[in-house]
Amino acid sequence: MTTTTPITAPVQAPDDRRSTGTHAGRTKSELLSLYLAISPFYILFAIFGLFPIGFSLYLSFQNWDGIGPMKFVGLAQYQFMLSDPIFWKSIVNTFQIWFISTIPMLFFALVIAFMLNQQIRGRSAYRIAYFIPNVTSIVAIAIIFGSIFSNNFGLLNAALEGMHLDTVEWLNTPWGIKIAIAAMVIWRWTGYNAIIYLAGLQAIPTELYEAARVDGASLWQVFFRITVPLLRPIILFTVITSTIGGMQLFTEPQVLVGNGGGPGSEGSTMVLYLYQQAFINNQFGYGAAIGWGLFVIMILFSLINWRLVQGAGNRGSRKGVRA
Repeated sequence: MTTTTPITAPVQAPDDRRSTGTHAGRTKSELLSLYLAISPFYILFAIFGLFPIGFSLYLSFQNWDGIGPMKFVGLAQYQFMLSDPIFWKSIVNTFQIWFISTIPMLFFALVIAFMLNQQIRGRSAYRIAYFIPNVTSIVAIAIIFGSIFSNNFGLLNAALEGMHLDTVEWLNTPWGIKIAIAAMVIWRWTGYNAIIYLAGLQAIPTELYEAARVDGASLWQVFFRITVPLLRPIILFTVITSTIGGMQLFTEPQVLVGNGGGPGSEGSTMVLYLYQQAFINNQFGYGAAIGWGLFVIMILFSLINWRLVQGAGNRGSRKGVRA
């Protein structure tokens, strides 16, 4: 008995050219609509982001008072900037304020986050309370701190008098001005960084803490042996962001000690000096050069911080492995 295989008619392949052309046309129209949908962002970014950056670089090679014609001066603005003693003083002031504010701020933020991560009542209320200073008007904060650190009628000097101690002219002495500015920075940004650390703490497995408690580790041993090493990437992030923010201090010293930076320009930061030269003295070309000098300093300092934190973390990891 033989079987016959049914003969089927060959299936006609679709016209590739017609289908491909139709698909390509449909894709182009869809892509065009998508590009049109996202184009407002790129247009606004080009107008308010890229153009000011490019124009500031062009302006740094010009001498311009904001009204008259521009005069090309080449690298003269940068040469004067490198020989300007007030510019270098503003750099020193900025680094000093950054040092006495950022290190205590990040340490307090880490401790607060560690405590908020414990099983305590009202944790949500504490988190909101610590974050409120970050959303408060910085001008209002500066006015309040100005009344606290006032030379004659400040609350801090009143407390010193109550303890029969000598008063301090906080806003007339070099370190008094820097401490007042640093206190504002610490008060405003500690809660913000604590919330970031808290998010990192919640990603750490609870089994590690339970094992440490079983082994009899104290609270501080758990903090320094488990929490800090595992939060190294988060700490690196906050160090970089705090460095960038510290290099851009402007509102705090301006409201507290004025556009000139107070007596002897002791409170003049790099951004405040940029504002003074560009918008007070109408030296827009020199102000643009200061802005680009600030950009280079921020990159270098951020890289140094990154290397230091990474190196410390790697050394701590090697010690932990050996242990």
